[in-house]
Amino acid sequence: MNDAVTRYDDAARERWVSEPPKRPGRTAFERDRARVVHSSALRRLGAKTQVVGPADVESDFPRTRLTHSLECAQVGRELGATLGCDPNLVETACLAHDLGHPPFGHNGEAALATAAQHIGGFEGNAQSFRLLTRLEAKTVRDDGRSAGINLNRASLDAATKYPWPRSASSAKFGVYDDDLDVFTWVRAGAPQGRSCLEAQVMDWSDDVAYSVHDLEDGVEGGYIKLDELADPSAWRDVIDAAISLYLPDAETPELEHAVRELISMPSWPAAHDGSLVSLAALKNLTSQLIGRFCQAAEAATREAYGRGDLTRYGADLVVPRSARNECGLLKAVTAHYVMNREGVTAIRARQRDVLLELIDQLTRIGGEALEPLFAAEWAIASDDDARLRVVIDQVASLTDTSALLWHERRYRA
Repeated sequence: MNDAVTRYDDAARERWVSEPPKRPGRTAFERDRARVVHSSALRRLGAKTQVVGPADVESDFPRTRLTHSLECAQVGRELGATLGCDPNLVETACLAHDLGHPPFGHNGEAALATAAQHIGGFEGNAQSFRLLTRLEAKTVRDDGRSAGINLNRASLDAATKYPWPRSASSAKFGVYDDDLDVFTWVRAGAPQGRSCLEAQVMDWSDDVAYSVHDLEDGVEGGYIKLDELADPSAWRDVIDAAISLYLPDAETPELEHAVRELISMPSWPAAHDGSLVSLAALKNLTSQLIGRFCQAAEAATREAYGRGDLTRYGADLVVPRSARNECGLLKAVTAHYVMNREGVTAIRARQRDVLLELIDQLTRIGGEALEPLFAAEWAIASDDDARLRVVIDQVASLTDTSALLWHERRYRA
């Protein structure tokens, strides 16, 4: 292992386009965090679906992609700091990890992947990388090409959950072929196919945040009944969903044991009625679960690598199997009771139709229908495939609300 890729050295802090420092006393990673916080892509996440759509319930309670990203950032910052990672670097990666998600969550991602199948596909993580390095307006190169918000190498690397291009062997990937130049620069010296420790912390923090907080949203929204889950036998369908969706190598008996461990926690509420006391109990459960999962990873990683600062490629995050099983079960609770509830199939089908029809309409109308940023890209696109990618970029940037409005406006015309 090259020692240079285990530290925050000059190469780690290098930017694709060289820029002078702006404010004395501010670190490169503090500067990167500020750039993501001030990005329009982050603001748009406030109107993008997490699990329960903003319009699905009559309250302001459900998480959006933005609130999820903020919560993921808080979890990741603390966990990374306990291991010796730069906390601003980890927080930047967590804030940036969902920037590329399109309208309607993973359902929208599936629709765009269908539309873009013959031009290199669509993947939310690859789109996040594209936003950071190309689509978000901040820095322009000497040749007139955008460098996105021009984060440093370590920040971009930490935000890359899947450090490889599209291939037949993996449904997930982190970069499109036409962004490989900056990706190759980011990955200089890094082990092929391996994500850095900060990216691994971001990934686990993402799992922890959405498994716990989506459970909280589901309970508060009335979709998940804690009194029903007090009985281990009520988890049979959840266990099946967990094995199918999140834990393919798990065995039913070990997940049954994990269920008993979860519901025997002193903080696991027997029921929820929306009262002040029950709301406080639910909030306490989320805190206890986050602490449980993060402390398990911290302890196991320290046992493997000892004390001292762990950074970049000097270590891997170790997450005990028991913690992964419990986290996967919580995600499966939300999948079973919220994402697969009655009526959702029809809603999802309509959402996919909206995006696919919108892509078709915008492609046929041409650049005049696009926002100025994307209209300019359309004008210089070399062929139909490149123009379709511009349309995909435009649609991916929309919020749930604006996608519906754009679709309605185009189909009225």
